[in-house]
Amino acid sequence: MDTGLPASLTARMTQVRDRVAAAIDAALDAQPAGELTDAMRYAASGGKRIRAFLVMESARLHGVDDAAALPVAVAAELLHAYSLIHDDLPAIDDDDLRRGQPTCHVRFSEATAILAGDALQSLAFERLADPAIGSAEARIDLVRRFAQAVGAQGMVWGQMQDIAAETATSPLNLDQIVALQQGKTGALIGFAATAGAVIAGADPAPLGDYARNLGLAFQIADDILDVTGTQETTGKRVGKDAAAGKATFLSLLGLDRARAEAQAMVDRAEAVLDVHPGAPQAAENLRQLARFVIHRQT
Repeated sequence: MDTGLPASLTARMTQVRDRVAAAIDAALDAQPAGELTDAMRYAASGGKRIRAFLVMESARLHGVDDAAALPVAVAAELLHAYSLIHDDLPAIDDDDLRRGQPTCHVRFSEATAILAGDALQSLAFERLADPAIGSAEARIDLVRRFAQAVGAQGMVWGQMQDIAAETATSPLNLDQIVALQQGKTGALIGFAATAGAVIAGADPAPLGDYARNLGLAFQIADDILDVTGTQETTGKRVGKDAAAGKATFLSLLGLDRARAEAQAMVDRAEAVLDVHPGAPQAAENLRQLARFVIHRQT
């Protein structure tokens, strides 16, 4: 994994990526063989595993073993894979390329893709029931927070706002874009970043602040890449937002101010970690991750 990051962080990200990939494979191996599982595996493969990394490092920050955090990290990535399948469908974003490969509905069929997304979502919730995570109380709390993050109060709500914006009589303003993205992108990031505190029975609020800033910085970086990136480097089509006439952070702020805002959000995210009493190496990894999200090319 060539990220341009410190070697220790790159090694940890690679370790998390590999462990999560193996755990996802194991979970899918337990499903009935056939096209549905093939499509699930196809959609859940690859990616940077940032959400999984947030789960694992937020757990380490609170003294939680990797073994307890791993099922939660897998749940976050399975849910993310489901969301990408559905986002790419013809009825939503109508994308034909994801992570440098044909999207799930192009590789298989639209019906198979929809069902694969549904199955990945269900499997994600199943992972949160794993006794390895810890007490029943912690697992129930995780399920509740997960449902809030990914449903009609969070990610799905944000996606609906994004769809509605395409036919609105006037473009969204900055506050509306912030609210949309805090749902569509930020809610799952927020769950991932606070999961370790929930498992440990600690206060998740500080890492919630970290995640809100990280999520918005991540989305601004995405908006910038949609204009400045290439299909070869990003692994997906670029220029889609401008072609659709969608209001984005970049269209409202301009390139220089958007970059400055993203950096300011990263600074605020880091400030949370500067005073967090948890494990220093995990805090440093989360600090470096915040810097990575605005300098990535994919």
